[in-house]
Amino acid sequence: MRKSKVLLLCIHNSCRSQMAEGFMHALRGDEFDPYSAGSEPTEVHPMAAEVMAEDGIDISGQKAKSVEELGLSDFDYIVTLCGEEEGTCPFAPGSGKRMHVPFHDPAMASGSPQEVMGEFRRVRDMIKAFVLSFPELPSS
Repeated sequence: MRKSKVLLLCIHNSCRSQMAEGFMHALRGDEFDPYSAGSEPTEVHPMAAEVMAEDGIDISGQKAKSVEELGLSDFDYIVTLCGEEEGTCPFAPGSGKRMHVPFHDPAMASGSPQEVMGEFRRVRDMIKAFVLSFPELPSS
């Protein structure tokens, strides 16, 4: 059986889409072939890697990349994960089913180091729940 190809997008491809890719590989890899990218890729955020490791998933070897760098097309699903308005999220061409699932960017969190880490954990847990229920959209 062919796995469905999933493109997971956010702006910097540093936190949300990286965590979603990691969870999808680890938890749903028998069903889906996930890829992540961003419109302005930077690098995988160290706190994203740290909170994923707490959940037993190593994303430290993943790299931030643009859609063009992937060199792929024909995704079955194109999922934007930006917490901002859907229109500001990256666009990827293709005819796959498009979904927008807004998650706050934990890299934008402020406060003490413990508060910021708490936001990374909160977003991680929400993304994990989304991946486990994929392709259903989460209820509001």
